[in-house]
Amino acid sequence: MAEQSGWSFEDDRGRLAVADRRPSRVLAYIQAGATLWDHGVHPEGIFGSGHDGAEPDRAKAGSLPLDAVDYRGAGDDLDVDTLLRGRPDLVVAVSYGHGQLYGLDPDTAKHLEESVPVVVIDVGQARTLDRVSERFAGLARSLGGSTDPDAASGLETARERLRAVARSLSPGGPRVLALSPAGPEQAYAARPRMWPELRVLAELGVGLVSPPEGAGVNWATVDWAEAAALEPGVVLADIRSNAVPLAEIDAPAWQAAAPVVRTVPWNPEPLCSPRAHARFLGLVADALGATG
Repeated sequence: MAEQSGWSFEDDRGRLAVADRRPSRVLAYIQAGATLWDHGVHPEGIFGSGHDGAEPDRAKAGSLPLDAVDYRGAGDDLDVDTLLRGRPDLVVAVSYGHGQLYGLDPDTAKHLEESVPVVVIDVGQARTLDRVSERFAGLARSLGGSTDPDAASGLETARERLRAVARSLSPGGPRVLALSPAGPEQAYAARPRMWPELRVLAELGVGLVSPPEGAGVNWATVDWAEAAALEPGVVLADIRSNAVPLAEIDAPAWQAAAPVVRTVPWNPEPLCSPRAHARFLGLVADALGATG
């Protein structure tokens, strides 16, 4: 939170980031940067993860003006000198638990923290989406951003609409499956309870499909015949650049099922802002309503 004597913020590792004055040149993991942008905080730079490439993934970028925000790269392209080239006075990273900075080599992260204050927001399975959103909103306020009351009310409206659509459907359907196409032979089916955004759908009455128990904490690896056998009426399809577009899957079993499946674009690394979440809930409500 902002203080007269300077700036400080306690992150989700319990570490206090401090500065003589409020940071104004923020470097952020792309998911964090896009979320902060929705709160009126404009990062000077962003970086990706090992899933990303030489160009920023537009599915993760939200409303970020990619021609104006410096993309530092991802994976092996990231070193401390590259990360610091825009002279950031704060780095905002995300973690999936245990405090490790997602997308950065631990040694790179260590040396980065020796050079600039770092704030880590935990977006992992142990957190609710509301809690993650609250943490981003609090960080944004400390950096001079603001919470848009219209966005908050829009999110509540979107929740109520989706709840009403789910109630209006006949018992037992349609089934909603979240998956990430891996290629022509297989896909990764999400285990709904492991994803904060999917748990919100369940809380609102959406019937989510759970893949068979087995290997994989967050995802179950299935072939396309197994995916089709789950009989989804709606598919939340991963649209990140590392996923194969669902429309390109020509496996016979899936092609036979596809004509009756409604598809919703899904980013498993969601923007954690009210506006972005309301938009996603609206797309799910549209797809469910179209199946009724």
